Amino acid sequence: MTLWNGVLPFYPQPRHAAGFSVPLLIVILVFLVLAASFLLILPGIRGHSRWFWLVRVLLSLFIGAEIVAVHFSGEWFVGRVWTNTSYKAFSVARVQAHVGLHVGLVGINITLTGTPVQQLNETIDYNEQFTWRLDEDYTKEYVHALERGLPDPVLYLAEKFTPSSPCGLYHQYHLAGHYATATLWVAFCFWILSNVLLSMPAPLYGGVALLTTSAFMLFAIFAFASVSSVGLCPFRLGSSTLTPHYGAAFWVTLATGILCLLLGGAVVILHYAEPNALRIFLDQSVRDCSSQEEGGSSLVLSNPLRKQFAAPDLNITTNL
Repeated sequence: MTLWNGVLPFYPQPRHAAGFSVPLLIVILVFLVLAASFLLILPGIRGHSRWFWLVRVLLSLFIGAEIVAVHFSGEWFVGRVWTNTSYKAFSVARVQAHVGLHVGLVGINITLTGTPVQQLNETIDYNEQFTWRLDEDYTKEYVHALERGLPDPVLYLAEKFTPSSPCGLYHQYHLAGHYATATLWVAFCFWILSNVLLSMPAPLYGGVALLTTSAFMLFAIFAFASVSSVGLCPFRLGSSTLTPHYGAAFWVTLATGILCLLLGGAVVILHYAEPNALRIFLDQSVRDCSSQEEGGSSLVLSNPLRKQFAAPDLNITTNL
C-alpha cells in the first residue's frame, strides 16, 4: 500500500493534542526575563528603597504582561462538559468524552478527550483551533475540518461559529474580539507611557496615564461582556448541554483594570493632597534632600587644608 501525504490511508491515525500557545509562551518568557534581570540588580539598591523598587517594578511588569498575554489566551469564555455522544458522521458508534469550548479574542479552541482516551481502537484526544483574525478565513478552516473528518462534537461546535450559522455567534464574537484587541493594545501603549512619566518629575501625568490604561482595559471587558450576555444557541452534545461561562482571562483582565484604576486614582489624589509625600514615595532618593530642607539648616562644606595652602598676605609697608 502506498503512502498518501505521508500517511497510510484507510487506517486510523493517532491524534495529538495541540501544545501550549507559542505566542503566549513567548510573552511570558519575555516578561520573566525582564523580571529576572531586575532581580539580579536588586542587591545593588541600598536601604529600604530596595523593597519599594521590588514591588513597583514587579507590579508594573505584571500589568504589562497581563495586557499582552490575554490577546493570545483562549480563556475568555469557556465551557466543559462530560457527555455520551456520537463519534463520527454516518456511524452509530458512541463515545464517552469530555468536550471543551474555549473562546478567545482571535478564535475558538475545541477539545475532545475520551474517558478513557483509547476507545473504538483509536486515541480520542483532539485539540482543534479555528481563528477569525483579519487575515484568516474561518469558513476555510471549517471546510478543511470537514475534509479531515473530525469527530461530530468538534464539527458541531465549530459549525455554531461559522458566518452562515443562524446563531450569529461569529459576527458577535468576531467584532467583540476585534474591538477588545484594539483597546487592549492602546492600554498597553498607555502603560508604557505611565512608566516613563512616573520615572520623571511628572507624577500627575503618570497617574492620568494609569487611569487611561484602566479605562481602555475596562472598555475591552465591557465590549466582550456585552456580547456574551446575549443568549447563546444551546450547545447540545449527546445527553448533555454545554454551558459556557467567563474564563480566567476575563476575570484577570477585569482585576488588572481595577488595580490600574486604584493606582492611578491614588497618584492623582496624592498629587493634589500631599505632593511632597508623593514625590518622596515615587523617588526614595529625594527623602534625604527633603529632610535637609525641612531642617532649615544649610549644608556647609569646609576644607581643613584651606589655611595651609592659602595665598600669603603680600601687603608691603614702606617707611620713609
